[in-house]
Amino acid sequence: MSSLKSRSERRTRRKRGIRKRILGVPSKPRLSVFRSSKHIYAQVIDDLSGRTLVSASSNEKEGGSTPGGNIQGATDVGKRLAERAVGAGVSKVVFDRSGYQYHGRVRALADAAREGGLKF
Repeated sequence: MSSLKSRSERRTRRKRGIRKRILGVPSKPRLSVFRSSKHIYAQVIDDLSGRTLVSASSNEKEGGSTPGGNIQGATDVGKRLAERAVGAGVSKVVFDRSGYQYHGRVRALADAAREGGLKF
């Protein structure tokens, strides 16, 4: 048996390590990101109650025609998520990159969320 792991297994291992250290509480919920090849999804989660407070993704109907597989799509999702979170009374969050490298689409989403009014 080889010690080499698949890409998804390595990401899952990193994700578990990150989730040990961060926790979304009502005063500072967790902003979680999921990235697929065609879309990007983000949600603000209160881990203590197990509730998703707000979410946004690139495959929503009101999202426009911008695809989510690029940086522009991730920026749009970040702006939409920040707008909804501020509307729901959330201003501070903990960023959970879910084992992805803080680069490209993940970074674009985070920067757009910061510009939209979220602090992390």
